[in-house]
Amino acid sequence: MGINVVEKVDDLVKVKHVLVSVSDKSGLEGFVPELIRLVPDIRIFSTGGTFARISAILGDRAESHLTQVSAYTGQPETQGGLVKTLDFKIYLGLLTETYNDSHQDDLTRTGAVPIDMVVVNLYPFEATIAKEGVTPEQARGNIDIGGPCMIRASAKNFLRVAPVVDPGNYQTIIAEIEKNSGCTSLALRFDLARKAFAYTASYDKAIADYLAECQFEDVDCYLKM
Repeated sequence: MGINVVEKVDDLVKVKHVLVSVSDKSGLEGFVPELIRLVPDIRIFSTGGTFARISAILGDRAESHLTQVSAYTGQPETQGGLVKTLDFKIYLGLLTETYNDSHQDDLTRTGAVPIDMVVVNLYPFEATIAKEGVTPEQARGNIDIGGPCMIRASAKNFLRVAPVVDPGNYQTIIAEIEKNSGCTSLALRFDLARKAFAYTASYDKAIADYLAECQFEDVDCYLKM
């Protein structure tokens, strides 16, 4: 099995393309306008409710900076947002390496762009199961799939991509981008990657622990419907 071996990495990476898809939308009203102020030609890709929220924040500026993920990929979201971001163009953009000629050829071939920052947090699984009387079906519906995939892909490629999972980091990221003329540093991306993997590990553990405590009789109700 062959693997990619990276031989050259940039410390500073310009933030040109950002993907934002968040359950917790707090802080976007400050974060997004600041990104645009610091990188005036930035392009933001977004989905569903996040797209609507950013559109409201940007107003007349939305058309110049904001694109629906479905418009970018050419694939509409499925009913209820079940599939929004699980697309080859998205993951090529997240995993591509700057100095890999084959990756650059793939970007050209597909009309994809390298994504430099991913801002994602996940469906509120733990908050859902903490509610009194929650059913296994309600819990199952709040298991996020696309979000963890994007977080893990961007965190794996911290050599180029900044994975952002916590709104509490927005101010730090803006300060760094301002200091570095629109770029993130490798040190920041590495710190964000460590936090991102810890976040997805905690999320998966919450799901595993919940299912371990579930009685099959609670799930067996599907067979009786």
